[in-house]
Amino acid sequence: MATPVAARLAGDQKIARPAVATISVLIPVYNESVTLQRLLQRLAEVEFPVVVETVLVDDGSSDGSAELLARYAGRPGYVVARHERNRGKAAAIRTAMSLASGEVWVIQDADLEYDPTDLPRLLDPIVRGQVDVVYGTRFHPGGGREGMRADHALANRVLTWLTNRLYGCRLTDMETCYKMARASVFQRFRLEREGFDLEPEITAKILRLGYPILELPIGFEGRGKNQGKKIGWSDGCSAIWTLLRCRWGSATPKT
Repeated sequence: MATPVAARLAGDQKIARPAVATISVLIPVYNESVTLQRLLQRLAEVEFPVVVETVLVDDGSSDGSAELLARYAGRPGYVVARHERNRGKAAAIRTAMSLASGEVWVIQDADLEYDPTDLPRLLDPIVRGQVDVVYGTRFHPGGGREGMRADHALANRVLTWLTNRLYGCRLTDMETCYKMARASVFQRFRLEREGFDLEPEITAKILRLGYPILELPIGFEGRGKNQGKKIGWSDGCSAIWTLLRCRWGSATPKT
């Protein structure tokens, strides 16, 4: 689903955008040894129309994830970094962004709730020069929410509604992990949050800068706390505060 501006932009063939040769997949990792190897195998099997750079940042894991990632360090197409202590998802993403070299960046969680086979379809409108930002939505016809808890779905809808009200957009899934954009978009702002509230922060700052967001449906296979799910109700409260703060703060804070 596109916002009205995105729909017009998608049909405007006069906007020239640089070609895309490489996509950087940014993967924050914190105690995901159960799913991490399967994710990397699945990602390696996906056929992309461009070169793939996989940027992995271990955020102080203690379950063997760091040792697994160490085996990928130095391999062609992989960039690996480690935080000695757990600093939060946003901190891991900031580190990944500082190491990424692709023209397009996308965030990929390590828990396999999101299927990387959806990524080439999200990338297509950017490669074709139609848009600069694409989100994968689970709350749109064709999207999937298998295993998503009812309270998480409700919280997502409330936060997305608040985003639409504050920023004048028509998103259906603000909290999606699959936020894909040209590197030049991400590089126009600095992430200031530390944890899961990076989702509203990224969205708010992209919208404040005037970029339309094109949404395309994706699949999703949720997991519970007994499977390692880390997000909780306090993250929802933090997301509300972040949306409000970013609405009236600077869209491009100084570094």
